[in-house]
Amino acid sequence: MFTVLLTALATGVLVLLALNFTAGEKKVQQQLPRLYQTASPQFERALGSLLGPALVDGNEVTELLNGDQIFPPMLAAISAAQKSITFETYIYWSGDIGKRFADALSERARAGVPVHVLIDWVGSAKIEESYLSEMKAAGVQIEKFHKPHWYNLARLNNRTHRKLLVVDGQVGFTGGVGIAPAWTGDARDPDHWRDSHYLVRGPAVAQMQATFLDNWLKVTGKVLHGEAYFPHIASAGGQKAQMFSSSPSSGSESMQLMVYLAITAAERSLDLSAAYFVPDALTRKLLMGALARGVRVRIVTPGEHTDTETVKAASRATWGELLKAGAEIYEYQPTMYHCKVMIVDELLVSVGSTNFDNRSFRLNDEANLNVLDGAFALRQSKVFEGDIQRSRRVTYDDWLERPWRERLTEKMTALLRSQL
Repeated sequence: MFTVLLTALATGVLVLLALNFTAGEKKVQQQLPRLYQTASPQFERALGSLLGPALVDGNEVTELLNGDQIFPPMLAAISAAQKSITFETYIYWSGDIGKRFADALSERARAGVPVHVLIDWVGSAKIEESYLSEMKAAGVQIEKFHKPHWYNLARLNNRTHRKLLVVDGQVGFTGGVGIAPAWTGDARDPDHWRDSHYLVRGPAVAQMQATFLDNWLKVTGKVLHGEAYFPHIASAGGQKAQMFSSSPSSGSESMQLMVYLAITAAERSLDLSAAYFVPDALTRKLLMGALARGVRVRIVTPGEHTDTETVKAASRATWGELLKAGAEIYEYQPTMYHCKVMIVDELLVSVGSTNFDNRSFRLNDEANLNVLDGAFALRQSKVFEGDIQRSRRVTYDDWLERPWRERLTEKMTALLRSQL
C-alpha cells in the first residue's frame, strides 16, 4: 500500500513538473516570409490587425533613464491620483523605494481613491510583510499572481513579468524597472542598475489599462470599468502607439510573432537592448537573414555585472554564428544592464517587460509598448548609442578564444534553455 501511494505521489509530481516546464501551445517553427518593410502601411496594419490592438494616434511617450528619472514621476503621479490607480509589477522588494511606493499607495487609498496592486508571487518574495500590511490596512486591494493553490499548480511556472502603472486612466508608465534598491540612482556603480522606463499620455493609456485588467480579472474574477478606469482621453501628441501583450493562457506566441515580424521587415537597422538575450534557432535564423540583406544588427547585453550567470552563459553560447554573420554585440560595463528595447529602422520602437528569450516569448505574461514614430525612435537611438559608448564590443575572435570553463558552462545551460 505504501509503495502504491509513493508511486502515485511521484507520478503526480512528475506530471506537475511536465505541465509547468512545457508550454501548452505549439511553438513557431517556420520563418516568416518578408512581404513588406517597416515603413510600409501594411506593416502597421499587420502589427494592429494581425497581432494586437490597433496603433492609435495622439500619444506622447517620454523616456525615463534610470531610477533618478524614473521613480519621481511615478510617485508624483500616484500622489496626484483622484479616481483610480492600477499597478502591476514582477519585482517588488524591501528597501527605501519599496516603502515609498507603499506609503504613496496607502495615502491615496486612505483618501478614497480605488487602488489595485497586482504583484507576482515569485517576484515579490523579498517584500517585507509590513509593507503589505500597511497597504491592506489603508484599503489598497493587493493580489499576488499565481500564488500557489491546488487549482493552479500546473501554472506555477507562468509568472506575470509585466510592469504597468496607470493613474486615473489618463497617464501610464511601463518599461523594465522593478521596485527594488537596485533600480534606484543613476547607474553610476554596480549597485545601481541601468534601465529605461516610459511615461505615456494619450489614447494608448487605455490599452495599458486593459492589459492590467486582463490579469486582474484572471486573479480576482472582478471586472474594473467605468469612467474612473476608462475616461475620455484627449490627444496628447503626435505619436502612434499600441500596448502589446502576451500570455500563455491567451496567446503566448503573439509577442514572439511581433518581434519576428519586425526583424523580417527591417530594412536598414535593428538595435536591441537585451537584458537577457537567449535567442532560439529560429530567432537566430531571422537575425542572420536580416544581416544577409544588409541590415545592421547591434545588440547590447550585460557584461561583467549580471544578476544571473546561467543566463549569461546560455546567451554567449548562441553568439558564434551571429558574430560570424556580422552582428555587433556589446557588453555593458558599468553595472547590470536591464534594458529591454528594440529599435527597427529608426521608426519602430518596442519597449516594456519582454526579454529576448524563451521565458518571455512562451512562459511569462509580458507587455510591450510599440511606438511607430521617427522622432521618438531617433531619441531612443541616441540613448542606445550612449549605452554602446559604455560597452565593450565582443568580436568573433573573442568568442572563439573564450576559456574552456565558459564553454563547459555554456553546454550545461543547454539543458535549461527552454526555461531561460
